[in-house]
Amino acid sequence: MPDSRAELEQRWLHLTRVALPAVAAERGWPLKDDHCFQRVLLDGACEGCWYDHVSGRPAYRHAPEQLLARAVELGQQLLAGKLDLRVSNRQSLAWRGRLR
Repeated sequence: MPDSRAELEQRWLHLTRVALPAVAAERGWPLKDDHCFQRVLLDGACEGCWYDHVSGRPAYRHAPEQLLARAVELGQQLLAGKLDLRVSNRQSLAWRGRLR
């Protein structure tokens, strides 16, 4: 049975506020703050800047359920070591024109 919207949002918040920041230092990740993980994951799910695809703030509350589920899936891939945070972060910054 698929997660309810509330369960999906709880998974999102746990991933981005607790789980990912908890492993960031030991993995040598360039990000540590929840909002940075949220940017990278939402941008990845949208394949572009999330604010071009999601109306309203906070984004996780206003994102279509399928998009939020994809962002959660990407976060789980980061935790499992199946997704490279550095590559994902660089792509997110490139979509935003902020790559140095």
